[in-house]
Amino acid sequence: MLGVLRRVVQEVNGAADFYEALQIIVTRVKGALEIDVCSIYLKSPRSGRLVLMASEGLHAESVGRVEMDLSEGLVGLVAARAEPINLENAPDHPRYRYFPETGEERFLSFLGVPIIQQRKLLGVLVVQHHEALRFDDEHVSFLVTLAAQLAGAIAQAEFTDEISSETPEVSHVNVEVAGIAGAPGVAIGRAVVAFRLADLDSIPDREARDVDQELERLAAAVAATRQEIEALKRRTENILPPEEALLFDAYLMLLGSDSLVQRSEARIRAGQWAPSALRDTVRESVRVFEDMEDAYLSERAADVRDLGRRVLSHLLPVEVSGEEFPDGGILVGEDLTASHLTEVPIERLGAIVSAKGTGSSHIAILARALNIPAVMGVSDLPVSRMEDREVLVDGYRGRLYVNPNPELRAEFLRLVRQERELEEDLRLQAREPAATRDGRPVPVLANSGLLADIRPSLNSGAEGVGLYRTEVPFMIRDRFPGEEEQVEIYRQILASFDPMPVTLRTLDVGGDKALSYFPVKEDNPFLGWRGIRLTLDHPEIFLPQLRAMLKASRDHNNLQILFPMISGLDELKEAMVLLNRAREELLDEGHIIAMPKVGVMIEVPAAVYLVESLARRVDFLSVGTNDLVQYLLAVDRNNARVANLYDPLHPASIRALELIADGARRAGKPVSVCGEMASDPASVILLLGMGIDSLSVSVSAIPRVKWVIRSFSTDRAEALLAQCRLLENPDPIRSLLNNALVQAGLGGLVRAGKT
Repeated sequence: MLGVLRRVVQEVNGAADFYEALQIIVTRVKGALEIDVCSIYLKSPRSGRLVLMASEGLHAESVGRVEMDLSEGLVGLVAARAEPINLENAPDHPRYRYFPETGEERFLSFLGVPIIQQRKLLGVLVVQHHEALRFDDEHVSFLVTLAAQLAGAIAQAEFTDEISSETPEVSHVNVEVAGIAGAPGVAIGRAVVAFRLADLDSIPDREARDVDQELERLAAAVAATRQEIEALKRRTENILPPEEALLFDAYLMLLGSDSLVQRSEARIRAGQWAPSALRDTVRESVRVFEDMEDAYLSERAADVRDLGRRVLSHLLPVEVSGEEFPDGGILVGEDLTASHLTEVPIERLGAIVSAKGTGSSHIAILARALNIPAVMGVSDLPVSRMEDREVLVDGYRGRLYVNPNPELRAEFLRLVRQERELEEDLRLQAREPAATRDGRPVPVLANSGLLADIRPSLNSGAEGVGLYRTEVPFMIRDRFPGEEEQVEIYRQILASFDPMPVTLRTLDVGGDKALSYFPVKEDNPFLGWRGIRLTLDHPEIFLPQLRAMLKASRDHNNLQILFPMISGLDELKEAMVLLNRAREELLDEGHIIAMPKVGVMIEVPAAVYLVESLARRVDFLSVGTNDLVQYLLAVDRNNARVANLYDPLHPASIRALELIADGARRAGKPVSVCGEMASDPASVILLLGMGIDSLSVSVSAIPRVKWVIRSFSTDRAEALLAQCRLLENPDPIRSLLNNALVQAGLGGLVRAGKT
């Protein structure tokens, strides 16, 4: 049965169209189970009724004609119950309904199993036999397993069929597809499928006729690729934020390292021709990145593939399409990378949609920096069939709609206009400090990780840096940066914001954020060797970083040091011992350096219950809500299957945050929030009610967050928090807060939250 199952799934995935896929299923299942009938009924997106779409054993003329409500017949009963129904004599069941056109009166036994994907009923798979007998457990298990395995393929094939009809009366409208929110915003436009430079997987194996000639070909292709990337970098330097130039620097570094070029050359010397040598090297590098548990690093596999295709395009030149990119066009691709974005006119780009990737993808990060809506991980999307179709993109909820009707299209156009007007208004107000209506100041600081973030952060109205991710300079190198290298990095950011505070978080890598030159392989990296756990185990890495931070602060008095992933008092004590040791070493060397403020990051549930004890031993607390909520709810927010369960407004998350705020208050220490929750307008209201002292957010979110702070008094925020305590589910909590935003005149921000 397992062999049959594997073959059926493979054949369905390779089917030419939707109807062929359905016919493969019914034919193969009928033969494998040696039964009389196998049929598939699918739920119509238009009518909600179950329609017989394919059958092997019933009369052929009944296919497409027989349909029923979920309240009708045995098939409707399977759909309504969402569980298998196995009957020895179907006509004896009170829900049995006879359809004369099918000829099914000859078949007594009945087994139906639902076809479900992500809680959505797609249809029912039915088998029948002329004898009165119950199907055995093996048959039931096989059909249940097959239905689960085929649900994704059926969903994609059905979706392709829904949007592919050339006649308006047949094609479906407002076809909704779910993905992962990559960058906020809404857009409407025509889909433009990203042009594939070259297909590495299609390169055949060949021997090198002339090794020296193949080496020269590779060198020429690499040189041409280098010139191309340098030209793209120059072309976009006045369009993109400065920090994104580092993507091109990373590409250039790969071209000059043994990770790509030298290993390809070695394969050529071993006898391969240049294209297959490049192909094998790229595949090897891609596997290394994809095996990494960290979402950010695994996303770099797409960048390696993209770079390989670029080199290949110069080894095997392809003709690039010269069609003009339409105004407001929606860039759609199987696996979009940041470099795809640089090849289209940014001023005409409406949104980005990628079948693969998450919110950690380079292109999603870049889209957020450019304020371009993006939806990632749309796995059901038939990309090759999307060219020139009208698409509506909702980057807030991670949704897109294909073939919109006039009513939905008009609504999205209204939302797009509102977005533009709102962004312009907020930009004008962003430079002013943020304070509640009753005058309580709530500083809004910037999250950062690159020196190139300095200028955008200063221009945005940031009141300091609430979180500087020091791991980023480690991740963009192929070795540990030296102490003096780190001194220069930290000195620049401290000097740029002086006298405003700058919080440098100590190295937060390991486990799920492994460095390429310091790999950590673990079965469960999110609960593994990371953050303070790793640096305490490696003082030879930790001490130079602490010394560098202290040395960089010698001429400034705005340094704050933050320890990540603290789960107990012993870890904090050990970290403080090393910090004091680093300072004493510098004092012995003649450096006069004041002790900076020190804080701990509250992102592990254990720290929530130790918060007062931790707060009494440090100067401030910083709450990392991204990991804290993820740990509290046991939800990987980058996993599309469970992403809908990740909600910072879950009552458990709110209660944990209140415990943190109360503990910090009792200890007399300030507390900041630096996760994505601080960027969500609805969540900001609750944070104000809890008495959170400051917020640290991405640069693009600063204007919106300041607007929320200025629109509420402390009393009003506390009253809303009290109401939320009485609610037991996230949805009513968000509805209550969204209504408060509307009443405060901030209706334009409501879409920024989860709905």
